[in-house]
Amino acid sequence: MTALIAALLAGAVVGLALGGLGGGGSVLAVPALIYLLHFDPADATTAGLVIVTLTSVTALSGHARDGNVAWRTGLLFAAAGVVPAMLAGAVADRVPATVLVVAFSAVAALAATRMLRPAATGPAALPVRPARAGAVGAGLGAVTGFLGVGGGFLAVPALVGVLGLAMRRAVGTSLLVITVNSLAALGARAGTGTHLDWAVVGPFTAAAVLGAWDGKRLAAKVRGRTLQTLFAYVLLAVALFMLADALVP
Repeated sequence: MTALIAALLAGAVVGLALGGLGGGGSVLAVPALIYLLHFDPADATTAGLVIVTLTSVTALSGHARDGNVAWRTGLLFAAAGVVPAMLAGAVADRVPATVLVVAFSAVAALAATRMLRPAATGPAALPVRPARAGAVGAGLGAVTGFLGVGGGFLAVPALVGVLGLAMRRAVGTSLLVITVNSLAALGARAGTGTHLDWAVVGPFTAAAVLGAWDGKRLAAKVRGRTLQTLFAYVLLAVALFMLADALVP
């Protein structure tokens, strides 16, 4: 498989994840860049943020037109997470790569386990408490900065489980959080000398943007619980793969 074909296929999958599930894109993008396209981890992380940022903006616009973005909640999450994301990113530079991978795997597995639990009964949405939303957003931002991912794979279960948003509204709102946090992370990485192969990153991003539109249409046709379950199994698969790669010689 040539690098161009691999980039197009991987980009399409990332776009479907972001458009349909509101997260998982960076979780899938970084391993694809490392294992399929042979980027080194530092370049893969930065390239993944570029891809996820542009794709998230595209998917966000579609969800916003359908009224599936809780702007107040999303902006509280995003604003609270910007500084923690930058600080955690600085700490991550001093942590061994294996530790980062194991931490990532554990967090992804915990998020997937939460998503697989039966949905709690009660109202579809809870009143937004600024302090609560800000605290959760700060935690998400710290994880985003430490692990170098957009954070949607944690934002969606947090928005559903902590603030009680319906699944489709959580999907749209998470894209706003991903966009802001990814832009902050990219700003922190500016001038670090990272080299990006745009002959690969460009087609990857284009395929992801197109895939995001298909993912958004998929989200409109599939039940929220089905999306939630699919999302959880994707997270578990990625977590197990990366954990095995980190620990098995």
